[in-house]
Amino acid sequence: MVERRSPKPNAGGSSPSTPASLVAGLLLAALAALPFAFAVRPQMADYPSHLARYHVMLDQGRSAFLSQYYSFEWALRGNLGVDLLMVPLGGLLGVERAAWLIALLLPVLVALGILAVESTQRGRIGVGALLALATVWSPAMAMGFANFSLSLALALLAFALWVRLADKPWRAALFVPIGLLVWLSHSAGWGLLGVMVFGYEWHRSKSWRALLAPWPLFPPFLLMIAEPGAGSGLNYGQGVVGYKLAMWIAAVGGTTRAFDLFSVLVLVLAILLALRFRAIDGRLGWAALLVALLTLAMPRHFGGGDFADLRLVPVALMLGCLSIDARVPRWVLWLAPLLFVLRVGLISAEWRAQSARLEATLPALELVLQGARIAVAVPYDPGNWGNARLSHSGSYATVYRDALVNTHFAIPGVHMLTVRGLGAQFSDPSQRVVPKPGEPVDLSRFPPAAHAQFLWYIGEIPVGRLPAGATVIFREPGSLLARLAKPQARR
Repeated sequence: MVERRSPKPNAGGSSPSTPASLVAGLLLAALAALPFAFAVRPQMADYPSHLARYHVMLDQGRSAFLSQYYSFEWALRGNLGVDLLMVPLGGLLGVERAAWLIALLLPVLVALGILAVESTQRGRIGVGALLALATVWSPAMAMGFANFSLSLALALLAFALWVRLADKPWRAALFVPIGLLVWLSHSAGWGLLGVMVFGYEWHRSKSWRALLAPWPLFPPFLLMIAEPGAGSGLNYGQGVVGYKLAMWIAAVGGTTRAFDLFSVLVLVLAILLALRFRAIDGRLGWAALLVALLTLAMPRHFGGGDFADLRLVPVALMLGCLSIDARVPRWVLWLAPLLFVLRVGLISAEWRAQSARLEATLPALELVLQGARIAVAVPYDPGNWGNARLSHSGSYATVYRDALVNTHFAIPGVHMLTVRGLGAQFSDPSQRVVPKPGEPVDLSRFPPAAHAQFLWYIGEIPVGRLPAGATVIFREPGSLLARLAKPQARR
């Protein structure tokens, strides 16, 4: 790697901070929450299922229907961040308000983490950090990977603290609980923190000691080994080469196909130009390289989770941009955040349109009784750039009607929420229906309908066939609710 030698940080910065640049950075960080002003509910794909899990978690058995359909058991694992926050905040604010507030803060916290790393290392907000902000609304954020997003923000803030406390004898003791906190939020963020610390220490010493430098972060390894099912679900999936290429092409997916591709191109070109002109700071450059390699080596499915590798791609671009250490003309500094601002604007417009579609769908729940059993069907097209945005909307039935639905993350041994009795037959991704191109959706043999009283279809593609005896009781563009004939008893 070609590196530019950077001054050793002095209390975290190589030069006095620039108040104007820091204020501008804080305003940009606040702008990351703009999409929430354009939607009644957060339009993150997984958000409804997370909200339903919090609802079951905080209900604590008070609802007879929730107790009949679901069980929730706490487990010590590296994927608890927002769940833990919801315990006090949910009781104080209510489930929906607390979850909304946390979701709003996630992009802001990631943006603040980016700025903290930049200002700690250089004492100013430079072109690299302004470009890195474009990665805040990554596919992981858009899909609603809440615990991962929280852990990423904590990892960035913790790394900034690691740099600021360089050579302090008590830093190691402090980072034992910090490492545990990041791991509890999500193990991926903890791993990223370890990579950043290693890369920083390798740049400083270029010796084997860099391998041992992150030792205060090691204790969670013992918890991971003791965790039931640790390492299970290791799977690269099919078409690995094509998938790996696609995840880099859609590295910052979340707007339109053309603008997402343009965004990736701009970020990659900026990093390559910095390499060409020896303007890469190795304190984060090595970490960026290692994370980029991890995106290729990491399997898609790891520890029961999906897209383990995809969520690392924007982080590699983020760290690559943060490693850019170049003095540029003022007009370049004005242009650099434009990519981020445009992305936030496009996402806000999409959230507004998506929110309108969702709000037109939810009145269907007024026609089902409390505790109903609902089979949710959502069309899924792997080739569609934004196909998964409503894939978990059916989980609102659990939030508002204590209903049994098949859209939850509820794999026994992996998730703390499980479905009683039906198990894998009635959980994500059983709601997905792959339609034939140009044809209506055929739901006549939709498997989850065999266990339900209602069939709730959410999608823009028209429905061609329903299960025998089904009666449509609600229909709006993009939504259909049918009462099913002779529902089978739960087994």
